[in-house]
Amino acid sequence: MLSVDDAGASLQAEMIAMGRAAKAAAQALRLADAATRTRAIAAMGRAVRARGADILTANAADVAAARSAGLAPAMVDRLVLDDTRLEGLAQALETVAAIPDPVGQEIARWTRPNGLDIARVRTPIGVIGIIYESRPNVTADAAALCLRAGNAVILRGGSECLATNLAIHAALAEALTQEGLPAACVQIVRTVDRAAVGLILSGLEGAIDLIIPRGGKSLVARVQAEARAPVLGHLEGLNHVFLHESADPAKAIAVAVNAKMRRVSVCGAAETLLVDRAAAARLLPPVAGALAEAGCELRGDAGARAVVPMAEASDADWTTEYLAPVISVALVDGVAGAARHIAAYGSGHTDAIVAEDPGAAETFADLVDSAIVLINASTQFADGGEFGFGAEIGIATDRLHARGPVGAEQLTTFKYVVRGTGQTRP
Repeated sequence: MLSVDDAGASLQAEMIAMGRAAKAAAQALRLADAATRTRAIAAMGRAVRARGADILTANAADVAAARSAGLAPAMVDRLVLDDTRLEGLAQALETVAAIPDPVGQEIARWTRPNGLDIARVRTPIGVIGIIYESRPNVTADAAALCLRAGNAVILRGGSECLATNLAIHAALAEALTQEGLPAACVQIVRTVDRAAVGLILSGLEGAIDLIIPRGGKSLVARVQAEARAPVLGHLEGLNHVFLHESADPAKAIAVAVNAKMRRVSVCGAAETLLVDRAAAARLLPPVAGALAEAGCELRGDAGARAVVPMAEASDADWTTEYLAPVISVALVDGVAGAARHIAAYGSGHTDAIVAEDPGAAETFADLVDSAIVLINASTQFADGGEFGFGAEIGIATDRLHARGPVGAEQLTTFKYVVRGTGQTRP
């Protein structure tokens, strides 16, 4: 039996080897053309379908273990795969295969007075480490998007989803080798040992160029505090729906109920309903009634409770990502009041306004500095697939280097290609 020290050394050696293999795979991807990457991603979709029975069997075991361990229902929902979700996973791979390849894309081009021709061109980042929880679709989405952008990736999923992730990864690796690409283009950490996360955060001796955390607040905080490589942050979704005094009641009901209740466990779900004080008597009763009828618990401030009876909101409610059928409700004074509340309590993820007054809507869009701002649409559209990206790795809430849904384009950086005719600088 290995001692603790020996086990740690063995894991470190294994992870360093993964980093080196990823570096080599990233170089192979730089040499591969877009058509090769397209074929590989499409093959991933076919492989997921072909291994569907194995993936669902593994998932059933993960779900049973999660329920036995008392995992919260919202987290279990994120974990579950069925025939429909598995088909959606395969279709997402095919969609990513069909989107334009960003590598080599010219972003801008201009000519200087001295004749130098300067082009800004998209290029792969290199090796990306992704640390995520629960959702097994992230395994496939992240692999496909990284490959589309010419990057190798090392995946570390949550322990509650290990069997499912390994089964999905087996399908992805099979597809890569079939299409002549190194299996190391997509690697997955096969242990639940949390020391593996620390090793990824260390950068694996410089192998990792970017780390992306996707999970709860504590995971993201740890990654941002400990990472020795750049981090693309994905914070919790403390999302708001604001009903302006000009809002149409039917539209307000439709947007608010969908934003909260379509899927309560996703990061795009609304967690706070803000209602313009000037129209609270007209808007809040029908919207609150529709939410309650859909099975949502409401927790309100004094103003909201004076209009509609509901539970009292505590200070913690304004900063809680419920991921459950619960919503906090506050009355605010117009667009400015809504923007102040969002600035104080939001996470910069996704916020929406329902308004018939176009001036109010545009002012909201100007004042609210979130990654995604919606006008007369549900916050549940905070999704890379809905943006036409095919899939997403997450919603980036940092301001650099990407923001909002992270698709293939956001997984590239750029370089300058300068073409001259023999110019020298005086």
